[in-house]
Amino acid sequence: MTHPGDFGRRITHHRTRLNLTLEEVADRADMSAGYVQYLEDHLGTPDRGTVTRLAKALETTVEDLLGGGYERPPGPGTAAESPVLEVLEPAECLRLIAPGGIGRVAFNGSHGPTVLPVNYRVHDGAIVFRTTHGGPMDEDLRTGVAGVEIKIGFQVDRIDEPRREGWSVLVQGPAHHVPDDEVATVSGAGITPWAGGQRHLYIRIVPHQITGRRIHGL
Repeated sequence: MTHPGDFGRRITHHRTRLNLTLEEVADRADMSAGYVQYLEDHLGTPDRGTVTRLAKALETTVEDLLGGGYERPPGPGTAAESPVLEVLEPAECLRLIAPGGIGRVAFNGSHGPTVLPVNYRVHDGAIVFRTTHGGPMDEDLRTGVAGVEIKIGFQVDRIDEPRREGWSVLVQGPAHHVPDDEVATVSGAGITPWAGGQRHLYIRIVPHQITGRRIHGL
């Protein structure tokens, strides 16, 4: 089941993703712009035919537009015909992750290899995210030796399921605990953890190596 208003928010999300106006979506779906606006702003879900036309116009699937894939891992479908795996240059990798969002931090934790999702921003050329003072990640990312930092991995990806395309970027480098006298500057990056809570510790990853891959069709 979807929450009230989720259908409209998904339309807006995909329209924004494709950088389309209401009129452009309406033209693609053979309906009025006013009706598309109504669907974005009001609760409820239209008939199956309307959903199908909108999904095609927004280059997604009916299941995705209805929220049916919310609790499953992305990418269960088959590969596209004649897929191409492209190696990305560091500059292109940085361009892709520059808007910020959700990435995964990989490190050797107290219980072994650990990968955790975090909300991040790129600030002054570094990856910055927030965690809890005294929490597991705070402790696991400290060496206990002054001036010696733990090298970790940071991964971001984007998957376009309808097209069977996507990209993945891996950043490797040392994790620095941002000192108190720099917090005011770093906080300007506007990082808001979805997990909430008292996450006032800022961690900065200085990229030493940046690699990436993109999958696309011919």
